[in-house]
Amino acid sequence: MDIKQDEITTLHELCIYPEKIIKTVSDAATERPVSIIMPMLYGEIKNDALENIIKGLNKCNYLNEVVIPLAAKNEKEFRQVKRFFKDLKIPKLIMWCNGPKIEKLLTELRAEGLNFLRYRGKGRDVWLAMGIASIKSYAIALHDADVLGYNKMIPTKLLYPIVEPELDFKFNKGYYARVNLQQKIMYGRVFRLFLHPLLRSFVDLIGAEPDFVRFLRSFRYPISGEFALTSDLARDVDIPGDWGIEVGIMAEMYRNVTSKRICQTDLGFYDHKHQKIGGETQGLTKMTGDILKTLLRVLIEEEHIQVSREALISLRVLYQRHAQDCVRKYHADAHFNNLKYDRHLEETMVEKFSQQIMNAGITYMRKPVGTRIPDWLRTISARKKVREQLLDVVIADNE
Repeated sequence: MDIKQDEITTLHELCIYPEKIIKTVSDAATERPVSIIMPMLYGEIKNDALENIIKGLNKCNYLNEVVIPLAAKNEKEFRQVKRFFKDLKIPKLIMWCNGPKIEKLLTELRAEGLNFLRYRGKGRDVWLAMGIASIKSYAIALHDADVLGYNKMIPTKLLYPIVEPELDFKFNKGYYARVNLQQKIMYGRVFRLFLHPLLRSFVDLIGAEPDFVRFLRSFRYPISGEFALTSDLARDVDIPGDWGIEVGIMAEMYRNVTSKRICQTDLGFYDHKHQKIGGETQGLTKMTGDILKTLLRVLIEEEHIQVSREALISLRVLYQRHAQDCVRKYHADAHFNNLKYDRHLEETMVEKFSQQIMNAGITYMRKPVGTRIPDWLRTISARKKVREQLLDVVIADNE
């Protein structure tokens, strides 16, 4: 618990009145409609979290719509997901993002010089959902479909600083303690053991703190998947098509929004499914590689840093030192709080993440461009009514 303010305005949960916040959002939503985007995979209908999320969303009667971008292998899976959401009373649109109708529309856009078929994964799914959510809504909140302990306050707290006229922020990033209190385990490993020490390593490597690095370090949890933004921003963001989406969106906010219109909000304790460590092409290890590639791209664009094999080797050495310091600190914190902490496992993860600095860094050097999905403003310029066409396709799929 703290009340510290940094460069980015932080909204702490100290003495909030939940019903007052809900009423404020509800009143504001009459003039400033709001939507939620909840990306998901087909397999998540088998998780315990989703039924509870539906109950929580049903209490958010201020919502204009819930857009659910879905990755499904076939029509049977798509129909099962549609049936699963029958209990969601809020207006909803299930987007079969890799379904034949959306794929056909994206194929047509190749004639306009836009090849969206080359992108796969969460980034493209979120981009598609932002296209239709931004048609009718003033503000959009995004969260994952595997949140354990979900309640109506999560989307409400994300949207509050965006729609409340007295605050009128443009972007709000959620942060939380990634601790499972029942199992007494500390999670948030990619941030704790990779991004946090990596950012400090960039400062040492460059010899100064780049503005974008300082911007990221001003956030409690810069790679959280929970945030809210205005629809004009949603139309104007280039989103990475892979697991670098969170860092990519932060880069777009850094470019497009003055820091006084950006905030972060305490969402309390937060837990969801936990990826396996995996290898270079899967799990947390792949995630760290995608994050590094996005970070390198942004630092080259914004700070004009030079990337070479020698620089990557130095970065890796610096990272391992800072990451090992983090392991020691989190071990002490876990010990103080009676949490289970496998120091050997955390050290093993650091070693795997360290290797990704070389693997992903060299991959980026071979192909430094072509990783970002063009923003909706460019897409609309190529085809004026493309969002409306996409919406018609999704409505037809949902009938």
